[in-house]
Amino acid sequence: MALDEKIITQAIIDRYFKKLKENLSVDVAIVGGGPSGLVCSYFLAKKGFKVALFERKLSIGGGMWGGGMMFNEIVVQEEGKKILDKFGIQSYPYQKGYYTADSIEAISTLCSKAVKSGVNIFNLISAEDLIIRENRVTGLVLNWTAVEMANLHVDPLTIQSKFVVDATGHATEVVAILQKKNDIRLFTETGKIVGEKSLWAEAAEKDTMANTREVFPGLYVCGMAANATFGSYRMGPIFGGMLLSGEKVASLIVEELRK
Repeated sequence: MALDEKIITQAIIDRYFKKLKENLSVDVAIVGGGPSGLVCSYFLAKKGFKVALFERKLSIGGGMWGGGMMFNEIVVQEEGKKILDKFGIQSYPYQKGYYTADSIEAISTLCSKAVKSGVNIFNLISAEDLIIRENRVTGLVLNWTAVEMANLHVDPLTIQSKFVVDATGHATEVVAILQKKNDIRLFTETGKIVGEKSLWAEAAEKDTMANTREVFPGLYVCGMAANATFGSYRMGPIFGGMLLSGEKVASLIVEELRK
C-alpha cells in the first residue's frame, strides 16, 4: 500500500481535535504530569470521572525520571510501597522501612496506567490563567508552551472543570497565578503561598499528606506543590509522599463530586 502524507497529517489533526473537543468540559483538570498528578488522575479515572491532565513539557513524569542526581533509582518508605504494588511496579528492600525502585519503570508505568484508565493527557500545554466564578475556580486558561517560551502575544483557549488540581511541584504554578491575579485569600496561615523550606525528608513526607487539600474553592494542591503552598519542607528523591498525596487528593475530590 502506498502511503499518502496528506492522510497521515489528516489523521493526526482529526484524532487530536476530537480528543481536545471531548475534554472542553471535565470533572477534574490536573496541571502537572509528575508522580502525584499521574496517581491522582489514575484514581479519579478509575472511579469513572472525566479527567484531563495538562503538562507544559514534552515529557510526562516530572522529576522522577532522574531519580536522585541523575542516578535513576528512587526510594520509597513502607507506606509508599503500597502504591507501587497497586501499579505493579517492582520494588526491592534495602534496609528496614526503605525500598528502592527503578525510576524509569516507575514513571513509565504510572504514565501508562493513567492513560489506560481513561485519563486524557495533553503535553506541551501550559495553564496561563484560571476561570473564576463567584469566588470559585471553575476552569483553566490554556496556551501552547511554545507560545509562552517565545513570549508571543497569542490569545489562549479555555476548558471548564468542576475541580482543578495544582500538581506543578516546587513552583506551585497554578496557585501562584491565582494569588497574583486576584484579590483573594488562600486557605493557608497567611492567606498567601507560604513558600518551600529546605530539605528535611522525615518532616516533608509527613507534611505532604497533611498539606494535600483544598487551598481555594475548587482548587486542590498535591505533591510538592502542597508543601510549597502551605510552607513545609522538600524531601528529595524519596517519592512515597508524592504517590500517597496523589491518592489522597483523588479521594478528597471523589467525596466532593459524589455530594
